[in-house]
Amino acid sequence: MNKFFKQFSKVRLLSLVIFSVLIILGTFYIGDIFPSKYSQADVEPKIKDNILVKNEIVPEVKIIPLDTVAYDLKLKQLANYPIPKTVVVAPVVAKTTDTKSTTGKVPVKPAVVKSVPVPKPNIWPVKAVYPNSGALLPFNRIIAYYGNFYSKKMGVLGEYPEAEMISKLNAEMEKWRQADPTTPVIPAIDYIAITAQGSAGSDGKYRFRMPDKQTDIAIALAKKVNGIVILDIQVGLSNLQTELPLLEKYLKMPEVHLAIDPEFSMKTGKAPGKVIGTFDATDVNYAAEYLAKLVKENNLTPKILIVHRFTEKMVTNYKNIKPLPEVQIVMDMDGWGGMEKKKGTYKYFIQQQPVQFTGFKLFYKNDLQQEKKRMMTPEEVMKLQPQPSFIQYQ
Repeated sequence: MNKFFKQFSKVRLLSLVIFSVLIILGTFYIGDIFPSKYSQADVEPKIKDNILVKNEIVPEVKIIPLDTVAYDLKLKQLANYPIPKTVVVAPVVAKTTDTKSTTGKVPVKPAVVKSVPVPKPNIWPVKAVYPNSGALLPFNRIIAYYGNFYSKKMGVLGEYPEAEMISKLNAEMEKWRQADPTTPVIPAIDYIAITAQGSAGSDGKYRFRMPDKQTDIAIALAKKVNGIVILDIQVGLSNLQTELPLLEKYLKMPEVHLAIDPEFSMKTGKAPGKVIGTFDATDVNYAAEYLAKLVKENNLTPKILIVHRFTEKMVTNYKNIKPLPEVQIVMDMDGWGGMEKKKGTYKYFIQQQPVQFTGFKLFYKNDLQQEKKRMMTPEEVMKLQPQPSFIQYQ
């Protein structure tokens, strides 16, 4: 009997040890199955529209902090200044009248290395605030297709069937990858969400707001190409203060950015198309501050604000335009014509009037209107100083 109890005690002790080990191991495995990074609030059911629903567990998306050293280096690369050339002056035998030299050697002046200085002042890269983490520029180049789905004459978005248009966009992106392998490309659907009109309309503002179902097409199209959306607006006789809040539900989306077109901002009261319109720095800053507010309120990565330009008066007081940590500003040369004309417009109104980043527009048809003219290649555009971070095709 005593022998039985002794054996039973040993079995019980062994069972307790095994059970304890299993509990310890189970703790580790359960921790892997139910990670602690999710709070109770992440998995607790909530009431939505009077219906009990259970939250989905969404893994946290980590945004890499901005590497300011890499940022500055990339800006210097985009500035595209020529590498200083060095000139070596050959050694020169010095003339001497000293006949009493004790060394018996003729003095020789050493070779001189001279650098050809870069033209000054170097206004690029522009000194501006660093962007918040997650900014798209300058580490990427945006390749945008522009237009409106209602019109075949306003750009490629409305000119071609969807599949053909996407194929053309992909082909242009590949050209840019080949021209600049160091800079990833991001496709963009640049949709004219508010178009200037020749007729006054019911409110006399000479602009037409696209219905949401049309803008939704642009949003869906960008998802298909794994890109971003740019909502381009032409205010006519209206203004940014009136029009931007109407697009807020879209501008709150992380993939949606904004472009404003001074050409069709008719502050003089004349109809669009009769004369070229204008925006002042106060208008650009209003748009930037509006976007910055949305970024802060919705915990978004920085937005991009594009300002089109091809004349002096289209943008006034450019020195007062203020980039923000939440908003990166691109001044886009969107004039058409031959190569030399486009390069000159870029030089005078973009390069020599720096804000932050630059853009360049290419026209499939208008750039070819004159005899023997052709559209510039990515390699030719890359020779501009500074190199554009935004490329728009119409």
